[in-house]
Amino acid sequence: MTDAEEPELFYLEYYNDFLDKVRLLASRVAQDEWQPDFIIGIGRGGLVPAVFVSHQLDVPMLSIDHSTRVPGFADELLGKIAAMSASGRRLLFVDDINDTGGTIEYIRALLADNGCDAGNLRFATLITNSRSRAIADIWVDQIDRDTDKRWFVFPWEAVSSRDAIVEEARSVPERLGGS
Repeated sequence: MTDAEEPELFYLEYYNDFLDKVRLLASRVAQDEWQPDFIIGIGRGGLVPAVFVSHQLDVPMLSIDHSTRVPGFADELLGKIAAMSASGRRLLFVDDINDTGGTIEYIRALLADNGCDAGNLRFATLITNSRSRAIADIWVDQIDRDTDKRWFVFPWEAVSSRDAIVEEARSVPERLGGS
């Protein structure tokens, strides 16, 4: 993709469609033998779906902000969360999309480094990429990034300016087919 080309923005802004996806995600969690003690929203994109899943399942919610990449900020909270898991608490992390797998890999590695019991962790997303280097345990929709280059714009992002959305999409050209 060249700078002049516009990414294909795919707006997921219809509230009822979003609710359907969140309800389906919550239903998949509820049907699983493994049940969480806490829902953990991954900031920024996973916070809104996590709140909905938390209410749907009547499970308390915590949040971390991984998106800002402020050194140490999310890491300190993840250390506390690792201790919860080590004491037997089951934790379901929720994000909007598992695209490259970087967020899941980072969180799993940091939790493991802090003594987390991997059996007490699950990751759930609204959309997952079949080519991701990390696997989401539960998802609603699956895409193949080799063929699907749309930039997904979730309801909470749709309030941004088009320029801001395009700039964010262009910041990760490998997801859009560019170099």
